[in-house]
Amino acid sequence: MKFAIIAAGKGSRMASEGEILPKPLVKIGGEPMIKRLIDSFIRCNATVISIIINEEMDEVRDYLQSLELPIPLDVIVKSTEGSLLSFYEISDRLKDDKFCLSTVDSVFDEDEFVKYIDAFEKDNDVDGYMAVTSFIDDEIPLYIDVDENNYITKFSDESWDEVRIISGGIYALSVKAVKVLNDCIQNGITDMRDYQRELVKAGLKLQAYEFEKIIDVDHVNDISTANEFVKEVERKKNKDNV
Repeated sequence: MKFAIIAAGKGSRMASEGEILPKPLVKIGGEPMIKRLIDSFIRCNATVISIIINEEMDEVRDYLQSLELPIPLDVIVKSTEGSLLSFYEISDRLKDDKFCLSTVDSVFDEDEFVKYIDAFEKDNDVDGYMAVTSFIDDEIPLYIDVDENNYITKFSDESWDEVRIISGGIYALSVKAVKVLNDCIQNGITDMRDYQRELVKAGLKLQAYEFEKIIDVDHVNDISTANEFVKEVERKKNKDNV
């Protein structure tokens, strides 16, 4: 299966808060965020990984070029005005089969991710598995509603009394999703949130797959939250292995 990473954002919020590294190279658990994703994808038997970075990310490009990996790394250097346009720039590489797309700043338990990808690859009755979490610590959460079969019925910027889960920024999708993406761009829709709403409007069957936690690293204080989460995951694994 093909995998892709959106890493073209400027990381201006973290930079304004004093972070000197480009966001993809910020270390979580002692490793750059982008390398954590690459390693997780390889563990899931990725055939190729496409990554889009912006034109100012010389340090990130040099880092990616220095990696020795068992699979091809396809790096696209292009500045865009948002995540959906970044997705569009790499979508031609993903249009032939199932694929998984993640934003670079999503931090999760790798074991949960492996189970997520395995479930998606085995399920031929859906158009996508959207990673969700009940851990709501995002600055601007995208709330999700589901039906009795856990299929997504709504993406909303507003919460409601029964809301329990939000989007985690990880999308395992079929080729149908690329068609919707192309329609969105042609119709002037350029926001990732609106794209997800269009997936529902188009009738795609999107399964909500819940992770215990997905940390969205947008601010400097999110780095410590993500590092503590990674330590927590390791402590739990070590305890289970005793």
